[in-house]
Parts: sequence; C-alpha cells; structure tokens
Amino acid sequence: QVQLQASGGGWMQAGCSLRLSCAASGRTSSLYGMGWFRHAPGKEREFVASITWRGLSTYYAECVYGRFTISRDDAKNTVYLQMNSLKFEDTASYYCAAGSVTSTADDYAYWGQGTQVTVSS
Repeated sequence: QVQLQASGGGWMQAGCSLRLSCAASGRTSSLYGMGWFRHAPGKEREFVASITWRGLSTYYAECVYGRFTISRDDAKNTVYLQMNSLKFEDTASYYCAAGSVTSTADDYAYWGQGTQVTVSS
C-alpha cells in the first residue's frame, strides 16, 4: 500500500506562483511514477503532469506546459508541482496520484486527498 499526502494549496492572484507537494509513504519502491490531476466544479477531472519515480521523464498537459514543473525528491519520497504564471482557469482541487505516468486517471492505483488552489483574476 502507498499513502499520499498532498499539501500547498491556497488562494493566489493571477500571475503568481504556488508549489504543491505530495509526500508518499509505504511501498514507494513499487511505484513506477506519480502524477497530478485537477478537478474544477462543473468540469471533468483532468491530467496535469506526471513524472517517473526513478527516472527523469516528465509529462505535461498542454494547458500547463511551460508554466508548471513537476519534480521529485527521492530522499523525501516527495513529488512537487511548481505552478507559475497562474491563471484563473487553474482554479481547481489538485490531486496527486501514484502508480503510473499516463494521462488516464484509471491507470493510477493510489490517490491522495485534494488540495484546493484558487486563483483570482
């Protein structure tokens, strides 16, 4: 089993930056990768970014490419999502997930609780 604890959400003005963290515990050695998804009211849950756990491959949704950066700290078993140039449309609950690097939520076996990001225009 793997447990995920997401943190770092908050309220920000458009154009500002925010960093989310997701700490993994448990059988993290079994993980292939981790990702971030987001879910805004009235919208479908969408893929944001992912990273391989032991490698250096990263993947991004087109809407965040160039603004968001996913990274990991192996020593801390933590994955980060640095969000720059935030836009109003980035407002959502952000969820970290583990077990895959695809853009398909069903491919991920483990999920953390959501952390709310609210961007005011």
